[in-house]
Amino acid sequence: MKKNYLFKYRCWLIILIYPLLQNCQSPANGSKAESHSLPTYYGADDFPTIKKHDAHVHLRTDFDTLFIRQAEADNFSLLTVSVYTASGRPPEEQEKFSVKMKETFPSKVFYGTAFSLENFGKPDWEKQTINYLKSSFAKGAIAVKVWKNIGMEHRDDDGSFVMIDDPRFDPIWDLLEAENITLLGHLGEPKNTWLPLEEMTVQGDRDYFRENPKYHMYLHPDYPSYDELIAARDRLLEKRPRLRFVGAHLGSLEYDVDELAKRLDKYPNMAVDMAERISHLQHQAVSDWQRVHNFLIKYQDRLIYGTDLRRGASDIVAKGLEQPSEIAQHAHEVWLRHWKFFTSDETMEVPKVKGQFKGMKLPKEVVDKIYRTNAEKWYPGLLH
Repeated sequence: MKKNYLFKYRCWLIILIYPLLQNCQSPANGSKAESHSLPTYYGADDFPTIKKHDAHVHLRTDFDTLFIRQAEADNFSLLTVSVYTASGRPPEEQEKFSVKMKETFPSKVFYGTAFSLENFGKPDWEKQTINYLKSSFAKGAIAVKVWKNIGMEHRDDDGSFVMIDDPRFDPIWDLLEAENITLLGHLGEPKNTWLPLEEMTVQGDRDYFRENPKYHMYLHPDYPSYDELIAARDRLLEKRPRLRFVGAHLGSLEYDVDELAKRLDKYPNMAVDMAERISHLQHQAVSDWQRVHNFLIKYQDRLIYGTDLRRGASDIVAKGLEQPSEIAQHAHEVWLRHWKFFTSDETMEVPKVKGQFKGMKLPKEVVDKIYRTNAEKWYPGLLH
């Protein structure tokens, strides 16, 4: 009886332990199990197959329809953003076109609205602006953009610049919080604009500020400084921790990923898009690839892909591109070049950066966040 019991006990023990021994005893099996935890990567062939968002473009006329078709071919949806003024077109006119594009391409085009500062500070401005924004939300706007004219252009009657933390904006922020709408802020400019053209770090800035001297702050020492503009934005974030905020153009902290990291650490309600500032990441990668790579990995949940593509962009003007097909091809080339930067480890050279740098070769899960899921998190309307 005792022998029978021992025999059964040993059989059960072998049954329980055998699978564990089988997994441990073979080096080949151990290597296979370990490989499941290794990161996986996208390649160039994956580009058209992966769903992506370009969460910062400007569609303004029917001329841009072919550009949207190119986005469809490259598996992008687009967030087109109104600004305070675009070639003299008021926000209302920009919105009308955005709604038209959204209705024509309902799964590919989304839009963010903007509000006017005309009559700012007057008794009816607040009510009119709130009514306009509520109407925009009803039409499908998923974000509100504020532009650099706040802090760099619009003045009070006494000549002082209106800053973004001005308490007269508080009812607008109250509305965005109540409606769960994201504030997209292009506040300030690249730090390069406080330098002479020849000292700017990337070609895109040299081209833009050569064409737009009114925003070249080196020429306007009587305007607010870079630090004053960033401080006003930071005070807004400090005061409004419930306001979901996306800092356009790497939050105007494009020049140093460490400075941007400080803000992302301090303000959990802040993310940033990369529109027209990827070249600044590439510029930093020329001399310190690891620092840029570490930043992208650490803050992978706070970074949103965008390009600022539009017909009048400085690189399009510089190339003399005028036909819709040319601009669509240009967009395709930009999107492919950025994909290569984020997904490969190839040595690269790009038009806006002096010197060579290596691609970031980010894991698939990080690329998916940058190109899709972060935009859907920070702009919930993209999921509708």
